[in-house]
Amino acid sequence: MLSQQLQQKLLQRLSPQQIQLMKLLQVPTAAMEQRIKQEIEENPALEEYSEDNNQDAEEESYEENDQGDNEEFDISDYLDDEDTPAYGYGEHSGQGEQEDKQIPYAAGVTFHEMLEEQLALYALNEYEFEIARMIIGNLDDSGYLKRSTEAMVDDFAFSLNMKVQLEDIEKVLSVVQSLDPPGVGARDLKECLSLQLLRKENHDERVKHARHIVHEYFEALTKKHYSKIIKRAGITQEQLKRAIDEILKLNPKPGNSLSATARPNQYIIPDFIITIDNGRLNLQLNQRNMPELRINSTYQEMLKAYSGKKGSKTRKDKDAILFVKQKIDSAKWFIDAIRQRQNTLYTTMEAIMKYQEQYFLQGDEAKLRPMILKDIAEIVNLDISTISRVANSKYVQTPFGTFLLKSFFSESMQTQSGEEVSSREVKKIMQDLIQEECKQKPLTDEHLSKLLKERGYNIARRTVAKYREQLNVPVARLRKEI
Repeated sequence: MLSQQLQQKLLQRLSPQQIQLMKLLQVPTAAMEQRIKQEIEENPALEEYSEDNNQDAEEESYEENDQGDNEEFDISDYLDDEDTPAYGYGEHSGQGEQEDKQIPYAAGVTFHEMLEEQLALYALNEYEFEIARMIIGNLDDSGYLKRSTEAMVDDFAFSLNMKVQLEDIEKVLSVVQSLDPPGVGARDLKECLSLQLLRKENHDERVKHARHIVHEYFEALTKKHYSKIIKRAGITQEQLKRAIDEILKLNPKPGNSLSATARPNQYIIPDFIITIDNGRLNLQLNQRNMPELRINSTYQEMLKAYSGKKGSKTRKDKDAILFVKQKIDSAKWFIDAIRQRQNTLYTTMEAIMKYQEQYFLQGDEAKLRPMILKDIAEIVNLDISTISRVANSKYVQTPFGTFLLKSFFSESMQTQSGEEVSSREVKKIMQDLIQEECKQKPLTDEHLSKLLKERGYNIARRTVAKYREQLNVPVARLRKEI
């Protein structure tokens, strides 16, 4: 049986402006210029400010107004608003004039293009050349062929409408594997090392043993079961050591062996810059290549003309007024969102800088205080999710290097004396212990735990294992050397 009833619900919804701000907070400085250009292209009422385009234009700001009926609004809300200046980035930047706004990016030949250029040295017909291009196109950045040759037969049939034989792909693959750098086109690490060893001198005993070990005892080699290899291969420990030294000279990722000119340089553009001036920390927002914005004066004049039109307005006039009003509203929302973004970024980074003042002054990781998102959220009176958005994908340039901002957040732990320390400090000590260990008898997680306890850090073995994995350090057995 159907029934009707009234219900009251309390819902919390974000306004379009708040959603826009949340999205902009996640955008790093490196991508912000493109985001602004995209908004300018989509909204003709928004423009980049310059002294040339209109020196006498009125500068705008946005104040949220209750408009009520779309057909009735106060034109003064859109014209002659002098509360705030045209949008700029200088409020907290501390950078003053910036003459050099462009960051140069080096262009170069890509890995795949370099391989295709080498194909010209081989007498390949058109059919073989297409196969070679398909193989090269399927190589990952490390130079490995991750797609099976059987799957490529189907790729040719469906994407290029070509009937290709499996043996032809295998034949051309051997050509690709003969290209530089050595090892390119391998389907796994074992084949990659074998391809590189095949190019070395045949009469060298070390190379011969290395080839034999990689081909016959690769699994035992990866697990560092050296005694098994010595016994089964019939070689001495010294011969094994020389063979392993030869293997260690090989490149497990040949695609990464490009020179600086062949691989485009990738720069980290910091979002924040911290400097030290007479023992005091200074914070700047990196505002490079970010244009100042304002409302297009032409749209303001259009709105003024339509609204000042005498007599009754036609439906066309009302639609035009509504369109212009919406575009100006959108432009003001965007300008205000970016202003709030800059203020939020600066306020949050300033709180982090003061919280970790001793570290930023000295660069000593032992000075890092335990810090979680909640600590900063309480200082700046913002939500934890907002702090997370600021910290994510943002970099800070310090006198001691450029770091990912979220790397400064770490859990706390107590020493035996009751002092709270950062987990990052413990990881640094672990790294030092592992670097100084005897490689013939590397430290196990249990042993590391005991050494840390001797230094006053009461850490369980499982916690040591967790930190070791976070540091990308293999287990003791895999760190063992002859």
